[in-house]
Amino acid sequence: MKKAVFLDRDGVLNEVLTSRVKFVNHPGQLFLLEGAAEAVAEITNAGYPVFIVTNQGGIGLGFMTEEKLRKVHKRLTSMLEQKGGKVIDIAYCPHKPTQGCTCRKPEPGMLIDLAEKHGINLSDSVMVGDHERDVEAGKAAGCKTVFIGDGETKADAKAPSLAEAVKPIISLLGS
Repeated sequence: MKKAVFLDRDGVLNEVLTSRVKFVNHPGQLFLLEGAAEAVAEITNAGYPVFIVTNQGGIGLGFMTEEKLRKVHKRLTSMLEQKGGKVIDIAYCPHKPTQGCTCRKPEPGMLIDLAEKHGINLSDSVMVGDHERDVEAGKAAGCKTVFIGDGETKADAKAPSLAEAVKPIISLLGS
């Protein structure tokens, strides 16, 4: 079974709630955060598969369609590949935030499903996110965790950006 890196999308890879974009509901609203593509490339080049796990309640709330989300993710993976990064698979929760599903973070459903599908050992893997719900999902799945941001966290490591989190991520994968 392989080790892997699971990344939240909004706030880790791309802008959200910025002066340029509030939420990413179509491909033109996708702007990568500085150094994010290079960070994914560095993780990829270190030999670790990268997965994205993202809550997309905008689908359940009617702000976007799953087809539009597929186009956003196609643009995202293309932008990451241009810098040498590779995303193996993307899991998303389309449900409304209050729907009570088992896939919406902080529940671990998306991580567990990807691990089963791709032969990933969750206890040797790392979940990276910018909200405590991401950390909680990672811990519930048995992963080590990295928090992106400057707030309080129960994560195993913390960094101000994905670019600065690469070393702690690689370190946790080695331990």
